[in-house]
Amino acid sequence: MAHAVPADRKWWSGGKSPFNMEYGKLMMWYFLMSDAFTFSAFLISYGTIRFSSNSWPDPNEVFNSFPFVHGVNLPLAFVSLMTFILIMSSVTMVLAVHEGHHMNRKGVIKWLIWTIIGGFAFLGCQAWEWTHLYHQGAWWGRNPFLNANGSVASTNFSNFFFTITGFHGFHVFSGVIINIIILIMTWKGVFDRRGHYLMVEKAGLYWHFVDLVWVFVFLCFYLL
Repeated sequence: MAHAVPADRKWWSGGKSPFNMEYGKLMMWYFLMSDAFTFSAFLISYGTIRFSSNSWPDPNEVFNSFPFVHGVNLPLAFVSLMTFILIMSSVTMVLAVHEGHHMNRKGVIKWLIWTIIGGFAFLGCQAWEWTHLYHQGAWWGRNPFLNANGSVASTNFSNFFFTITGFHGFHVFSGVIINIIILIMTWKGVFDRRGHYLMVEKAGLYWHFVDLVWVFVFLCFYLL
């Protein structure tokens, strides 16, 4: 004989949290909040050092190169391309989630593939930027760029740059791997058998978070 579920435990039996939200999505929000604190700590530390210094390297002089274009000064052009790629990958992720809401497996597969391509493209751009800066002499503990006032710069600029952009790049790489796994599960029809595409929505939350964090990284390192 089946026992009735007490009223105060119905949310548990239905896979819902006390906040009337599916548990996996709630845990993803918790994770993103904790990760936001980590990024905030990095960026606040950077801002504290940046604005307590008398001068700082000019981003227009540091980030002025473009792949396969030599002898031309293009301030922030390449990082603008990187930002555009990441934003467009966020758009394709929205479309994948939208198709998941409509249980359209082919649509989810198509837009996930484009999102993965965008993620790899961004990582490829970041790899080129790091390699280019390394050949210029920049790395952890090394900063060849002068301050905007012509004085010798400390290594704080390069240390923060490689640490924070590397940490963000690791998140992008993790998101790409997650999206590949979800793409394979979608292709095998796992979510059709479950009757929902909630995993795609959870991955979308993570991907949008990574995109949002890049906006702050872009602001702090490339514009200020």
